[in-house]
Amino acid sequence: MTVSRRAFALGSAALAAVAALPAHAQSGLSAEDRAVLQRAQTYLQNLTSAQGTFVETSGAQRREGHFWLQRPGKMRFEYTRPEGLLVVSDGSNVKRYDPRLDVFRQVPLSQTPLSTFLARNVRLDQGVRIDRITRMQSGAFAIVARDSRRPNDGQVILSFAGDPLRLHEWTIVDAQGARTRTQLTSLRPASGLSSSLFQLRDPTRRPRRN
Repeated sequence: MTVSRRAFALGSAALAAVAALPAHAQSGLSAEDRAVLQRAQTYLQNLTSAQGTFVETSGAQRREGHFWLQRPGKMRFEYTRPEGLLVVSDGSNVKRYDPRLDVFRQVPLSQTPLSTFLARNVRLDQGVRIDRITRMQSGAFAIVARDSRRPNDGQVILSFAGDPLRLHEWTIVDAQGARTRTQLTSLRPASGLSSSLFQLRDPTRRPRRN
């Protein structure tokens, strides 16, 4: 079964936000803005394997969980509240399982925004319009971007802590103005991640009886 990108908003909003970042070089960007984008690109390119925890808020809803990523192609978001919800990319497909509804869905990775961030080479110089870059004296900065092919679909606000540089949080604003905010409560490099983290079989497929 395939689903639209909107159906993956819960659970994959995290990396989707990062994936939506690629920045089209625009004459309105100052040299300082372009330097910020280059810092962000270098940071994300070097984030090849990591794990951490997150808090996701949308309206009155609050969700928590753990995540793992391994570029190229692999990631896992495992929700503890609500317990059981999983979103996994195995390098070919992005899969989502909700045990409360017993619903499993998947879509090719290449058809999702995740493919950009999980690619072997992260590029921030094509595909998306930068609306604004905000820089703070502490070195922190935020990048507000939207997909140049679908500018009315909403925008992404991606925030970095400045010293040391670290991806801190992101907010997705949809076409109706609804916001989903994801805060990384911890983020650290990881090595030796088990391949089983990035595997998810369809739990709804029952064995056939003879």
